[in-house]
Amino acid sequence: MSVVKKVEYLKGLAEGLGIDDSSKEGKLLLAIIGVLDDMSDSIGEVVEYVNELTDQVDSIDEDLDLLEDDFYGDDDFDDDNDDDYGEFDSDYYDVECPQCSQEFTIDEETLLDGEVVCPSCGEKLEFELECGCDDEDCDCKTDSE
Repeated sequence: MSVVKKVEYLKGLAEGLGIDDSSKEGKLLLAIIGVLDDMSDSIGEVVEYVNELTDQVDSIDEDLDLLEDDFYGDDDFDDDNDDDYGEFDSDYYDVECPQCSQEFTIDEETLLDGEVVCPSCGEKLEFELECGCDDEDCDCKTDSE
């Protein structure tokens, strides 16, 4: 039984029992039933709104599926196999700005450049990278070059 039907039942029960607002208890019970009636109306509106949003999200999801099919072709997009998509070959890193604490993502090339500007606050962030290999004649990119 839904909340609306339960409240309607309580309203009918109060009428059937002859509860009136001449006594303190009657006023209290009728006031409680009135509040429950208002709450059930609000819940019904929220449920209706959620159903509308669900329909809209489903529609957006379907549209996105169509766009993915158009963009990537008939192949399923596989996040685990980035080699199928040439432009996605580089690694990505999450960076947190020490000034505004905004987190954003940069690619490996930007990281190797040694600096980036925070897209949120404009703070210039600098990176010092050290080569992890033991070869003294290494051609790795570092800030010391």
